[in-house]
Amino acid sequence: MLRQRGRQRHKSVFSPQDGIFNIDPRSIHLLPVCLTHSARRYDRRRRFCCSFSPVCRTGAPGRASTIVVDMRVADFDYPLPPALIAHYPTPKRTDSRLLFLESNSGALQALPFPALLRLLEPNDLLILNNTRVVKARLSARKQTGGHVEVLIERILEGGRALALLRANKAVRQGTLLEFDATVTARVVGRQHDLYQLEFVAAESIGALLARLGTVPLPPYIRRPTESLDSRRYQTVYAEHDGSVAAPTAGLHFDQPLLEAIRQKGVRQVCVTLHVGAGTFQPLRGARVEDHHLHREYLEVSDAVCRAVAETRSRGGRVVAVGTTTARALETAARSGQLRPFSGDTRLFIYPGFQFQCVDALVTNFHLPRSSLLMLVCAFAGREPVLDAYRYAVNSRFRFFSYGDAMFVTRRSR
Repeated sequence: MLRQRGRQRHKSVFSPQDGIFNIDPRSIHLLPVCLTHSARRYDRRRRFCCSFSPVCRTGAPGRASTIVVDMRVADFDYPLPPALIAHYPTPKRTDSRLLFLESNSGALQALPFPALLRLLEPNDLLILNNTRVVKARLSARKQTGGHVEVLIERILEGGRALALLRANKAVRQGTLLEFDATVTARVVGRQHDLYQLEFVAAESIGALLARLGTVPLPPYIRRPTESLDSRRYQTVYAEHDGSVAAPTAGLHFDQPLLEAIRQKGVRQVCVTLHVGAGTFQPLRGARVEDHHLHREYLEVSDAVCRAVAETRSRGGRVVAVGTTTARALETAARSGQLRPFSGDTRLFIYPGFQFQCVDALVTNFHLPRSSLLMLVCAFAGREPVLDAYRYAVNSRFRFFSYGDAMFVTRRSR
């Protein structure tokens, strides 16, 4: 409750779980009082954060505005025993476990993954990301003999590509990389963390990856790539080449489960979002708002937009399989209405974001301090999500790409 000024007394609701104020626009002049009082009080109780740099998203006249306070990357941390990181997939895709979080109540339920079938309802719409992981990791040598690991992020025109490079010493512009006796590439530029390479080869870069590349397992999987990864680090519905990381929430589905979901009356459609190497990059700096997310290419078709509209008209829910699917849909709905979209996105979803499209989310457990964890916290609330992660750790769930999954409902505001 804001302090009284004159005869007016307006309400403000502070959500410390998300770092958000919902404030009556008539009380904007009292915002410093509200921020200082509520932030300090909450810091004494729960040590959330007392250093705020408010950003005002003004609502329509007579409607509450959203005030997003300064969030710290450290507020999205959690302790994880290394033994819970899954380095191999389960024997069968559907052998994974599923943690159901009803975000409004915070209720949790541990289930086998096939129990997703009973959590879905007839008239729901299941939206999948049909990107395909390419064998994007290459091994090269500099002319001096030094080894360089190359992760192709994006193939450009004219025999060029953007890539992450890992070497003992910094790779300079002009460096020549040798892949085999017939293929070389020169470093011709840089875009932030990515290097631009110009290939000299008789074959296309795509053909080169198919011949010499390996599956780019995430850096937290501490083992060499094995033959099983070509099959298991790929969804059963993968269709369009372009990702350097799998949309991991989809790894739990096999064809029998997808067919059972169809038989229940749950329609399935696909978007495409090519997952980039930036998905493995940690957030730098202390403030969440200072982070700029990597670009990723996506396509949301007119058919998907029609399916969402029809689902809404039937009273069904839009269920996104994976944060990549959610990010694609919310990018296409930034105007307030879902429209066909084709192009790059740098949308960064963190608490305070107003979801326009997604009602429920299937997602894996994500790294501490990661943009993916922040997306889930924006969807279901920071405290309910971190409580669920603590429960998952105590219940020995398996984490990250080859780990277990969650089914999360969207939190009401």
